[in-house]
Amino acid sequence: MNIPERNVTFTCRDGLSLFCRDFGPLSSEKLPVLCLPGLTRNSKDFISPAQHYGHTRHFICPDFRGRGQSDWDSDFTRYYPTTYVEDMWELLAFLEIRQVAIIGTSLGGLMAMIMASSRPEMVSGVVLNDIGPEVDAKGHSRVSAYVGRLPPVKDWTEAVWQAKEVYQIALPDLNDEEWLRFTKRQYRQEKDRIHLEYDPKIGKALREVGGVPADPWVLFEAFRELPLLVLHGAISDILSRETVDKMARRKPDMMHATIPNRGHVPLLDEPECISAMDRFFG
Repeated sequence: MNIPERNVTFTCRDGLSLFCRDFGPLSSEKLPVLCLPGLTRNSKDFISPAQHYGHTRHFICPDFRGRGQSDWDSDFTRYYPTTYVEDMWELLAFLEIRQVAIIGTSLGGLMAMIMASSRPEMVSGVVLNDIGPEVDAKGHSRVSAYVGRLPPVKDWTEAVWQAKEVYQIALPDLNDEEWLRFTKRQYRQEKDRIHLEYDPKIGKALREVGGVPADPWVLFEAFRELPLLVLHGAISDILSRETVDKMARRKPDMMHATIPNRGHVPLLDEPECISAMDRFFG
């Protein structure tokens, strides 16, 4: 049985309208889960886990400013992790939620570090999806090279081809149906136009302002007393095996799972991801 989706919009401190998908019971003995997507991604990436766990947990899946159905920011320099974190605090206040578990993919994982460090009383545990306190330079360069620079597409065939050009390195075993489903998570059709669901200036912000907070290993210390699960793509060019091992040495009780045939990032519907999250969420 599908879990009904509720759509939430709210106006944040600087007047932007932000969008959020909301699943599952609004009141439950289990803490709600805040799902934070990657740099160019949006709330649709979390529909699968929200459907999987939404019978018993409240899942909160926002579109960051400049993505999905949220407004674009007129000032590209505000496309930065600390801005998004402030947006999330405002969202939780709007929803009257005092504590959450977090699933953070890539950028969302960096945000989870900031949130756990700045307001530890509001974070009960974190799942980091292929991200850690060190970002491999090779992967960072690859991402910086394409974000905001992809040409327009004419139809879904071209959209799938473009998605493959960017992501096949990370998703080598998807079939045609899975590629179309994956592509529809990041493109949207409006009348006769198909377009990526993010502001191209996010790429300008990444290249000119940066995207990794200072001293992420200091932020990682916030997880010392928190339950932590790390999902690591076996062929990731962002999160290395060496970094995962270093994280485990600093936090010996850290749970982690390596996801085969996945780079940056696992899709969260792989059996290995689901099994690991089942153990983590209990």
